[in-house]
Amino acid sequence: MNYRKLGNSGIEVTEMTFGCMSIVNDINSDSQSEKDSIEAINVSLSEGINFFDTAPGYGDGASEVLLGKALGPRRNDVIVATKINGSLRKEDVLRECEKSLKRLNTDYIDLYQIHWPDRETPLEETIEAFERLQAEGKIRSYGVSNFGKQDATEALSLGNVVSNQMAYNLLWRTVEKEVIPICEKANVGILCYSSMMQGLLTGKFKTVEDVPEGRARTRHFSKDNRPLVRHGGDGFEKETFAALDALRNISEAHDLPMGTLALKWLLAQAAVTSVLVGARNAQQAKQNIDAVRSDLIADALRAATEATDPLKDLMGLSPDMWAEPSRII
Repeated sequence: MNYRKLGNSGIEVTEMTFGCMSIVNDINSDSQSEKDSIEAINVSLSEGINFFDTAPGYGDGASEVLLGKALGPRRNDVIVATKINGSLRKEDVLRECEKSLKRLNTDYIDLYQIHWPDRETPLEETIEAFERLQAEGKIRSYGVSNFGKQDATEALSLGNVVSNQMAYNLLWRTVEKEVIPICEKANVGILCYSSMMQGLLTGKFKTVEDVPEGRARTRHFSKDNRPLVRHGGDGFEKETFAALDALRNISEAHDLPMGTLALKWLLAQAAVTSVLVGARNAQQAKQNIDAVRSDLIADALRAATEATDPLKDLMGLSPDMWAEPSRII
């Protein structure tokens, strides 16, 4: 497994991150077993993955607890990232960090991230809390998540932000327009979540009607007959599935699974430090790792870029996949 530097933190992480949202029940599954989740983590460890990303919001803390249990005495061998959401006032940051430390059964967090911006709290106050935690040895580094041009620019002016975790995949390339240039200039690593676009990039959904409500909440989908959509727009369903058809053809022409093409494309982007991929069992974990280890096929990657350029152009500037496109972050 290849390693990449996490910004200027001095920390080296594997180019694939085990995303821990899927190890507990969520909007897409209510039957996840602890045994399967722990086996997925164990396989990832044995195959060389050293980077694990979780958050208190995943299962109301259950993901952090399960990750801490699964790592056990191996905790110091890996890089653990978690987040804070909600209020980002100094006292809340300090308190929530202690809660995460307890759930993770550890005395330090390698990467502590702001999950979403909080416009009610001056960002300077939050960064001050992070730097206190860093000075106390409770966190090794800190980063942000879902920070667009405005928020990323402010954060970088206030402290040593080492990463920005963003939704980024072949169907959602909006971050390339404004966010990635800012991060590249400041040596801030991009951590990619939703790398498979909630399953769309695996090829499992052939038509828009096949996509369940829980996976059809982004700006790709129309507000009509989709009760979980909150962006209020008509979406780009026709264009999204035209891009998926093109990607399917590219994958078949190069004898590649679509998921492999999606992961390798992300890893070929210069600004990307690591790609988050979830796994609900050992088999899925091994498939993800095999995909990352597969050979790079330059022609396929170029074709994938060209196939998704039109969709990228339609999506505007906001890097929030779920909110109305006028929302500024």
